[in-house]
Amino acid sequence: MPLTLPILLLSLFPCPLSQLLSSPVGLSPKPSLSAWPGPVVAPGGNVTLRCRGILRAGRFALYKAGAAEPVRLREEAGDGAEFLFTGATTVQQGRYSCRYQTQASPGAWSEPSDPLVMLVTDKLPKPSLVALPGPVLTPGTNVSLRCQGLVGGMSFALYRVGRPGPLQYLDSAWAWADFALGGPGTSGTYSCYYHTPAAPYVLSERSDPLVISLAEPASLDYTLGNTIRLGLAGLVFIALGGLVFLDWLSRKAGNPKPFRLLPPHPLCRVFVKHLIRPGTALIRLDTVPVPRGVHSLNPHFTDEGTETERS
Repeated sequence: MPLTLPILLLSLFPCPLSQLLSSPVGLSPKPSLSAWPGPVVAPGGNVTLRCRGILRAGRFALYKAGAAEPVRLREEAGDGAEFLFTGATTVQQGRYSCRYQTQASPGAWSEPSDPLVMLVTDKLPKPSLVALPGPVLTPGTNVSLRCQGLVGGMSFALYRVGRPGPLQYLDSAWAWADFALGGPGTSGTYSCYYHTPAAPYVLSERSDPLVISLAEPASLDYTLGNTIRLGLAGLVFIALGGLVFLDWLSRKAGNPKPFRLLPPHPLCRVFVKHLIRPGTALIRLDTVPVPRGVHSLNPHFTDEGTETERS
């Protein structure tokens, strides 16, 4: 009698469970794990997790995060297996992965698949909406509005304030969707939401509103004023350069007649008043000390800058 139970167990499990859990890992490429119709299911709904390997397998195992042993085992002579969940409850939601054994290496498990999050809920979390590269646009540029959800494989909808229906619809395999916008009518207030791609639908809340605006172009009057100021300043420098050049020619020719400074014309005062902005520090020419060498080169000028009379 004591040997009856072990013999019966060995006949039911030709491959011991200890060998099943402690087999070497990594000899075969990792499989893929997907959910149909989607990773989000309403309470009481049905969902199928599909594990598909690259090589022809003989056994598939489904794992759930937090569990030491596989939650499901399937003997399948093919490259994939399906794990059906009926009447889903919140106890079954979580992070899943799968492995497989090939017929050529029945004692070796493949690498685990990428994790898949399955949610059992009647309402999805609220997404976020951001503008790439930013919410302020310059004329002629485009923008992408990214609606970021929680899980992949969802359908996304973009709304704009002032329009009764969705502006755009997108199905995405990722946990987000990018909506491309452009043109003169891009500015406005936008929001988005996402839902399961098949019935029974599970919807999220609307995202917080996002305002898209156009940058104001530079003022034409301001640009024109700067251009005029720069042009007038250039004319002043050209005039000063011409006066210096004429004085140099006069000295080179040996002309004894001095270059006489004339009093400023009233129009010059008006010109300088409009050219120089208020608050600019100015230097009076009659207060600038004249080097002593200048008087020795031109005896016709005194410290007051007037011509001396010859006796």
